[in-house]
Amino acid sequence: MTDTTDPVSARRLDGNAAGGPLAALFAVDVTAARSRCAACGSTSALGEHLVYADAPAMVVRCPTCTEVVLRVASREGRMLLDLSGAALLTVPMPVVADDT
Repeated sequence: MTDTTDPVSARRLDGNAAGGPLAALFAVDVTAARSRCAACGSTSALGEHLVYADAPAMVVRCPTCTEVVLRVASREGRMLLDLSGAALLTVPMPVVADDT
């Protein structure tokens, strides 16, 4: 008898498995995060980017080439986050004190 179990399917979890790691990500001050621009490749702290908040969505642009790195909007009680202009977002994780 041959085992027909797909090894990829056996490892697959549903999206709820990402909840814990992403909750830690969004619980930090993201202005200290470093973003690499998908257009020009430069990396800088999100707090150094150029922000335009007077549109339906907040637009965050690269400080080097001014291309859009991310957009943030809210609609119907939800936050919409478009990171298509960021090749990488590196977020420093908070240090957790050991209470032992």
